[in-house]
Amino acid sequence: MSSTAPVPAPAIEDKLADTAARLASVRSEIGKVIFGQQQVIDRILITLMSGGHVLLIGVPGVAKTLMVETIAKVLGLSSARVQCTPDLMPADILGSEVLEEGEDGKRSFRFIKGPVFTQFLMADEINRASPRTQSALLQAMQEGQVSVAGSPHALPKPFHVLATQNPIEQEGTYPLPEAQLDRFLMQIDVDYPDLSAERDMLLATTTNRASDLKAVLGEDDLRDIQKLVRDMPIGESVVDAVLTLVRRGRPGPEAPDIVNDFVSWAPGPRASQALMLASRAKALLDGRAAPSVEDILELAEPVLKHRMALNYQARADGITLKDVIAVMAEDL
Repeated sequence: MSSTAPVPAPAIEDKLADTAARLASVRSEIGKVIFGQQQVIDRILITLMSGGHVLLIGVPGVAKTLMVETIAKVLGLSSARVQCTPDLMPADILGSEVLEEGEDGKRSFRFIKGPVFTQFLMADEINRASPRTQSALLQAMQEGQVSVAGSPHALPKPFHVLATQNPIEQEGTYPLPEAQLDRFLMQIDVDYPDLSAERDMLLATTTNRASDLKAVLGEDDLRDIQKLVRDMPIGESVVDAVLTLVRRGRPGPEAPDIVNDFVSWAPGPRASQALMLASRAKALLDGRAAPSVEDILELAEPVLKHRMALNYQARADGITLKDVIAVMAEDL
């Protein structure tokens, strides 16, 4: 397929150039605190620019929490952190109503907001929370509001959830259901830093030197960027690549043999929407006016792998989702 990009409308050309320059400043500011992990940071930014939520998979100590705090500060967003445990209750996240007595003796209920009422919520080790508590986030992630005692409460805008999971210790955890996994725009794997980045980190974090972070954007700026991402032009070849890739992941006549043999749960239409938005956001982050097929290929794995599941035969044969997605992406 050709990846020739369409020409953007003159009305948004200046906006694209200005926004790309400001995003470069965001990257630079984050780099003062987070060493290495550039791909992880870029993918988190892409997800936020697309208006989505992030699932981070990584062992303890690879700066997942620090990333959230740093990105929230640089983007000018309010943030909160919830440490998920088996005894965490939905009210601990959403908030609850308390009965109060006024000076006149009358009693009334007052709603006390929980930590979900923020713009950037980190749910640390989300798979350690009970299914009941995990589901409390479902409405928030999808609708931007929560219901407590039958009354809806709107969440701040923008609202994003960044959840983390430890891939090593699975004892005493509750795997996220497919419906909730599908609410995350991307699943991002956080690996160990390379030698150079770890050296810089050691020198920066074992002294009294402090990094003076500043907010490069504000909440209104992020909302404008999210709107701009949806206004960006996208070529027919990119649309065809998205549809071809996602549909190849569903067992049937359009799918390659590896999918028909080993896939038990396939990506739905929300995967196509996520790829379209993420490819636009990546182009904007890289300073380009329109996405290409190469953007689709690069983002295919983080967008699709948590929306697919393999059967027992795949595990027995040593087939991974990375293998399956690689075959799906051939000849695009």
